[in-house]
Amino acid sequence: MADGTLRRSLGLPLLTLYGVGTTIGAGIYALIGKVAGEAGYLAPLAFVAAACLAGLSAFSFAEFASRFPKSAGEALYVAEGLRRPGLAVPVGILVIFAGCVSSATIALGFAGYFRELLLLPDAVVITLLIAALAGVAAWGISESVTAAAVITVIEAGGLIAISAAGFWNGDGFDRMTAGLADASLASVPGVLGGALLAFFAFIGFEDIVNVAEETRDPVRVLPRAIILTLVLTTGFYLLILTASLSVATPQSLESSAAPLAHVFEKATGLSPVPVSLVAALAMLNGILIQIIMASRILYGLAAQGRIPHAIGKVHGRTGTPVRATLLVAAIIVVLGLAFPIVTLAKSTSSIILLIFTAVNFALLSMKMRDRTTVPGFSVPVWVPLLGFLASASFLLLQLLQFTGFAFNGLAASLQLMLPG
Repeated sequence: MADGTLRRSLGLPLLTLYGVGTTIGAGIYALIGKVAGEAGYLAPLAFVAAACLAGLSAFSFAEFASRFPKSAGEALYVAEGLRRPGLAVPVGILVIFAGCVSSATIALGFAGYFRELLLLPDAVVITLLIAALAGVAAWGISESVTAAAVITVIEAGGLIAISAAGFWNGDGFDRMTAGLADASLASVPGVLGGALLAFFAFIGFEDIVNVAEETRDPVRVLPRAIILTLVLTTGFYLLILTASLSVATPQSLESSAAPLAHVFEKATGLSPVPVSLVAALAMLNGILIQIIMASRILYGLAAQGRIPHAIGKVHGRTGTPVRATLLVAAIIVVLGLAFPIVTLAKSTSSIILLIFTAVNFALLSMKMRDRTTVPGFSVPVWVPLLGFLASASFLLLQLLQFTGFAFNGLAASLQLMLPG
């Protein structure tokens, strides 16, 4: 392989598993309880609403991926769509920062879990963990994505096992039917609050675009992988949520630190340790995929001449940007050891929503300038328009929620509208 060229070895199955792995992640093992706490037995509606909103951005990403099948996807999309090349670097840095902070937060969580098994300082665990995962990411794109795919299959198997136990031993749909019968206008704020939380369970499909230059036939494969990822993750979430609510109440799911472990134990009477181990694997998968994603953005920016070329240099034997991978790993370790990760982590979702807003606006601007149909995957102009409005609204709602005003005020307003 010539030095400087990424190896194109990813097809639709591996790319879809890559997307599903980064989207499901470890968060769903805790997020389901929070969504159920907000929306009660209407939580499935919250997930459907979140899937529709995320789908708007997913389709925008799919068209951009078909138009510009290059690494550093979001940075390139915003720069090209808005005709502002200077935006590429700041957007790319935002995406990298979000991935590194997310990975550092997961690494800290893993270190806390690992401490229960073996007493080692967090600094040692985090450093060794990130070094090992960076080694896998630098080994080769086929090898690292295959490893991520294997873990994804295990994750999915764990979710299916929990769902089967819930349906087999639970009360079926009786509880949900009774809960839905009690729904009223007063439930709307809870569903909106649950949808806002559930939206972040769908974040991850956008990482697919950053391995465009390692994908065979990317113009055709990338859009399909993005859409399949959204469909599969929505199915998984609805399956596990319905099964969980047939075993446990929304209140018990919300109060549990490990809601899916709680569901498994309640449904089977067995130890929740297997579920905890699957959650730990999900953590590893999330970090590995974020390392791959961030390193490809650095490679893409370097290949476009926006940052020093040496950072994105591809190793002649592995066909991966080793220097960029090591740089990302170093940033994650520093964040995990030296900074207040909890505070930084709260900003991650806001950064991602800001990126979604910018990407949708960039595609909207491009389509308004030129209504000509382009080869490959294309969406109507209303898709990026609604994607922009949805992302911007969710960003605003989250900022309001941080200040404590959003859903309390909405609930009070709706309460005034109710009779009596």
